[in-house]
Amino acid sequence: MSSSSTKDKMIYRYLGRSGLKISVLSFGAWVTFGTQMGEDEAYACMKTAYDNGCNFFDNAEVYANGKAEEVMGNVLQRFFKDDGIQRSDLVICTKIFWGTANYHSAANKANLKGLSRKHLIEGVKGSLKRLQLDYVDVLLAHRPDPNTPMEETVRAFNWIIEHGYAFYWGTSEWSNEDIRHACVLAEKLNLIAPIVEQPQYNMLHRTRFEAEYNSLYKDYQYGTTIWSPLASGLLSGKYTKDFDNKDNRLGMGGSYSWLKEQLESGEGLNGLEIKNVDTILDKIEKLKPIAKKLNATLAQLAIAWTANNPHVTTVITGASRSSQVMENFKAIEILDKLTPEIMEEIENVLQNKPKFPLDWTTRN
Repeated sequence: MSSSSTKDKMIYRYLGRSGLKISVLSFGAWVTFGTQMGEDEAYACMKTAYDNGCNFFDNAEVYANGKAEEVMGNVLQRFFKDDGIQRSDLVICTKIFWGTANYHSAANKANLKGLSRKHLIEGVKGSLKRLQLDYVDVLLAHRPDPNTPMEETVRAFNWIIEHGYAFYWGTSEWSNEDIRHACVLAEKLNLIAPIVEQPQYNMLHRTRFEAEYNSLYKDYQYGTTIWSPLASGLLSGKYTKDFDNKDNRLGMGGSYSWLKEQLESGEGLNGLEIKNVDTILDKIEKLKPIAKKLNATLAQLAIAWTANNPHVTTVITGASRSSQVMENFKAIEILDKLTPEIMEEIENVLQNKPKFPLDWTTRN
């Protein structure tokens, strides 16, 4: 299923300072693959995304303890064998750091996570086996590793790229300081530097992306593949504090149980800058009329708002049904409706724009 207007309006942006183009809206396996849905549902979602202009698909070794990569690998084989989709049509990204189920069951766990040369090389080989691919296009360090020398990590990624297991490498939830350290070190040693960061970015979580990373965009043209544009679904507008309502997503349990527990506790939400539940729900209610004025859902407005930032290379969306993919991808159709006046109206509701300049320590 595809929408010609959605596909025709899809935007492709260069990933950082590379020559690689990726769709501004993309699709990821986190939460759903290998847990909430099986291969057929995963295929329907990925095919719908592809048919609507998506070429970037995101995964990680840790998602569903490796099962997410296995499911995506099976879907990719169907793409290649049944749909005639070429490997060159796709940009596949995965991430290494946390390990898989082997880490939790192994007798000796010492080297089954982190960014050591050993785990990075063994990790990417394991991911490729599960994905049934010869290479991934983008490989990310899923978190920084303070216990491994940066030179070892940079050299390992360089080796991985030179041996054809990946084309580009990057980071996920690294600090400005660590990213800059890796870039400076790579330049000094004449090695391949990282070009992309995968951070959380949404209307409720802005400071790191908009302020801390600001110098990285200027100095390195650093790309971004942002996750959680809907703030774990809060910006879908479907959450309420009626926890026992089964139609409410918080009543689903499973992958959303952590969010329900945090909301019920009254202690605020981890991972978001705005932690007060009542404040969040109040802002969401005030955003809904703006979305309605644009003939969009709140989710579409939230996704388009992130994509409207020129430093966002791609917005990674998620879904458990192909119909959700369609709805999310319609956000591309309202991008040009986000006039300066509309953006100001949104800012007046959010009131959380980071203040500049900020003094972020850098290491040379």
